[in-house]
Amino acid sequence: DRTRDDDGGDPVVVVAKNDDNAPRNDHRDQNDDDNDDNYRPPKNETVVENDDKNETVIVRPGVGREISKGVLRKKLAKMRHLVIDGAIKGEYLDGLFPSILELFRPQTVVYNGGIAKVKEWKISCYLEVMEGGIPCTDPNTELRDRCLGLLETCDGLFAEWYRQQHSCNRDKKEASRRTRNPEVRRLMTFITRYTPAPGEQALLKHIDGAGKVDGSVVVALPIDRWSAPEEVNSFEGHGGGLTFWDGRSSSGQPQELTYDTRSGDIAFIDRAVWHQANPITKGTRWAMVIFYKVCES
Repeated sequence: DRTRDDDGGDPVVVVAKNDDNAPRNDHRDQNDDDNDDNYRPPKNETVVENDDKNETVIVRPGVGREISKGVLRKKLAKMRHLVIDGAIKGEYLDGLFPSILELFRPQTVVYNGGIAKVKEWKISCYLEVMEGGIPCTDPNTELRDRCLGLLETCDGLFAEWYRQQHSCNRDKKEASRRTRNPEVRRLMTFITRYTPAPGEQALLKHIDGAGKVDGSVVVALPIDRWSAPEEVNSFEGHGGGLTFWDGRSSSGQPQELTYDTRSGDIAFIDRAVWHQANPITKGTRWAMVIFYKVCES
């Protein structure tokens, strides 16, 4: 079984389309399945269509409700992150992943002072970079274009999570400007491939964007079963997942929470929350990361 904190990791946007084989729904209320037949996406939910006008289902039904419930639980626990199981449909990611494999070309980036104790980072492919070409000047625009549907879906999910996470901000003026209908802008997007090789196993405890971004999203991508048999590339039972240091324990120290994330799981992370991608000792582990700026709408 996957390790989870008692608050549960809960999902937002999406699609009015039922699927009896939907990914793990262990964290949903029992009544959710009964209500899905009558469910219609709220106005802030996203439906992505293909050229044939048939729905391309990117997010599973019920995610919007799960974000609302999950944010409430996390805020009661004074936490500023949320992990949602299977928010992105596995079938969609399985269809996208061969293109990621084909176009993935990692770029070597040297960080002044290092990031999470790593000065030279060479296992990520940057799809979008910050102004001034940070951290590199040659983003992979072809891979970005191929992933655009997923990126735009994540924009909607992050905006909804951020709106609810900050809706009771103590600074009411700031809350009203930035959270009623937040406009989010991707600052940087990259895909990372972790391996058991030295320096490639993990991204240890860190804060995204050195605390200069308003929040971030991490999407767990499929285990690679296209370039080799799944048993060769699988990391299951050999580490992985995400760990957060958030909230406060009875001793006053941040709680340490570990999530055994799998394909389609999505993590929403608020500004300056400490976390890490846990080490693996076998296989390969893939993840997409997006840094966000929240603007006044």
